[in-house]
Amino acid sequence: MKQVQIFTDGACKGNPGPGGWGVLLRMGPHEKELSGGDADTTNNRMEMTAVIEGLNALIEPCAVEVYSDSKYVIDGITKWVHGWKKRGWVNASKKPVRNADLWHDLIEAVDRHDVSWNWVKGHSGHAENERVDQLASDAAEAIAAGEDA
Repeated sequence: MKQVQIFTDGACKGNPGPGGWGVLLRMGPHEKELSGGDADTTNNRMEMTAVIEGLNALIEPCAVEVYSDSKYVIDGITKWVHGWKKRGWVNASKKPVRNADLWHDLIEAVDRHDVSWNWVKGHSGHAENERVDQLASDAAEAIAAGEDA
């Protein structure tokens, strides 16, 4: 099974507002960058979209190390999602789970791979996190300016 590292980040200009996501995929010496955005979104949705897009870019099952500065994404997929499934997609407060559409997409993307999750502190000089932060911010700025991300 191929070993892949995926670095992800999301950004939003206003929350909600125009947002962007960025991904850096690395397999050995090979790297690929992806980015995109949405005109009306939230930071959490962009964080999730980055991971989904990164995993979906892989054309075969891989051993994947995902690196994200989003506790929301990492805690959600490793801890909270199990309870949400058991409770019929309501949270502990008996309210519908936010971003359920993306949680379903993320579960589907994760199920195709052997994924390990790694939290990195944002804006701390981590080179790959800084790069995907720039990709996400640039995409959000482009969307805000009315350009294609």
